[in-house]
Order: sequence, then structure tokens, then C-alpha cells
Amino acid sequence: MVNLRDIENAREEIKDVIHQTPLLESELLNAQADRRIFLKAEHLQKTGSFKIRGAVNAVKQAVQKGAKSITAASSGNHGQAVAYIAGRLGIPAVIVVPEDANRAKVAAIEAYGGKVEYCGFTSADRIPRAKKLAEENDGVYIPPYDHPYIIAGQGTVGLEILEQLPDVDLIVVPVGGGGLISGILTAVKESKSNVRVIGVEPESGNDTFLSLEAGKIMAVSGSQSIADGLRTSQPGELTFPILQKNIDGIVLVTEEEIKFAMQFFIERTKQLIEPSAAAAVAAVLTGKAGEPNEKIAVVLSGGNIDLPALRTCLPD
Repeated sequence: MVNLRDIENAREEIKDVIHQTPLLESELLNAQADRRIFLKAEHLQKTGSFKIRGAVNAVKQAVQKGAKSITAASSGNHGQAVAYIAGRLGIPAVIVVPEDANRAKVAAIEAYGGKVEYCGFTSADRIPRAKKLAEENDGVYIPPYDHPYIIAGQGTVGLEILEQLPDVDLIVVPVGGGGLISGILTAVKESKSNVRVIGVEPESGNDTFLSLEAGKIMAVSGSQSIADGLRTSQPGELTFPILQKNIDGIVLVTEEEIKFAMQFFIERTKQLIEPSAAAAVAAVLTGKAGEPNEKIAVVLSGGNIDLPALRTCLPD
């Protein structure tokens, strides 16, 4: 398993690339939620999400070990992050995206210097192709969450929160494949074990919730949640044991609750977050996470959203 030293090493590895994002506070949000909320602003991170932390750590390690190219399977935040750091290090990156990938996200990957290859419509199509490309080009495939260097990189979010808010009571984290929350859990539980960490999933993409209940990895399919970053079909083989050992709970939010959180956040803070981040905000706005007398850090995982699609992410 990843440990605190791995995360501290990752922090040194990535510090010259990433931003240390601020903790923001909104009086209106606090009043609406009846909680003291501190927003970890990863939507202001380079490439627009926390994904750059793990990507920098993993790609740097691969290059140090002799990788001549990098591949990834993603049409979203992970693909953008991998393309960015590969370009910065001067090695080629191919991001395998679905045939129906959003053109704005593809354009962002290309703007960061990544080459895009289209393949199929599911991760089951994309991942084997990305791995094959890595084998053919003396490269390394960088997975989006189930990798020790990825987990360690994402865990640096937890270290920053503990330093910025030493008396934090609870950290609320959106959950997809589990790379972010497993990294934060490791950082927090090995530093301040009394700090609670809970995850948030959409009701229609509750694979981690079901897996924790069952005591084994369970898969779901067909999620159409607007929180597209949280639509993974199952937790990772590496991330799930960390969650089993350390997590303090998972809460589920509805699509309408995510939409309300999106609208409230945009209107009241004048900042744009993506639906996956809004899911975490929804958990505190609805009272599903935290108590009124607690200091709560909410991780805003990213801010990459296609503006033409924004209307579908807001209440009718």
C-alpha cells in the first residue's frame, strides 16, 4: 500500500509543476449549509483539476526509469494532465479517447501537446489500445487512478489541507475510481487519525458504496450522472483496500442535488466548478456530511466543463 512517505516524496517530485491551491470560504455557503466550510480549490489547479498531481508524479517516475513515450486512456481531466506533463518533459504522449469524445476536451489535450487517437466507446476499448501503444513505442501506460504513483500524487491534497487548516474535523471528497480519496486517506490517517474523511458518489454511480457494503469490489454500469468524472464502474484494485481500511463513510447525492449545488456555487461564489466537484458541495448543502459545529474541508476536484453543456448541469 501507499504510505505517508510515498506522499511526501511525491510532494517533492511535483512541487515545481503544480500550484498549492488555496482554501476558500463563502459566508453565503456557510449560511446555506449551516456549517463552516473550507473549499480546497483544485478547480484552480493547472489543467483545471487535481489530476495533474498524480500525473506529474507518475510520468516523472516513468521518464526517470527510461520511458520514451507515455500513453493514457481518457477523454477528460486525466488525459489533459498526462498530455501537459509529458509535453513539459519533452516526450510524446498519446491519449486514447472514445469515438464520441467531446471535441472541447480533445482540443484541450491537443493544446497541451498530446496526440489523440480515437478507439471505441468504452474504457474496455481504450485501455488495451493505450497499453499496446506503450509496448510498441518503448513507453509507459499511465492509468487514471489505480497506480501507486498516482495515488501518492493525489495524496498531496491531504497534506496541504492539514497544513492550511490544522484543526479540520472532516474532509469531504468526491469519489470516482478512488485515487484522490485513497491518497487523501493515507495522508490524513497517518498524520492526524482523528480527522474524518468521507466520500461522495452520485446515486446512479455508487460502486464504491456498494463495494464497501459488500466487503468486495462490486461493479455498476450505465451511470448517466452529470458528474461524469465519477462514472467509473468499480473501485480500483489498489484503491479499494485503502478505502476499506480507512474511510469514515460514503454518502450518496441525487442528480437534482448536484444540479442545485452547481447553480448555488456559481451564483454565490462566481466560480465555475464541474459536476463532480459539485457532488461534494451537495453533500454538505443537504446536511448529509458534517455537523454544524465542525470545520469541514470540501475538495473541489476540478473545473473543466464544456460551456455549451452547462445548461444540462443546472436545475430545470
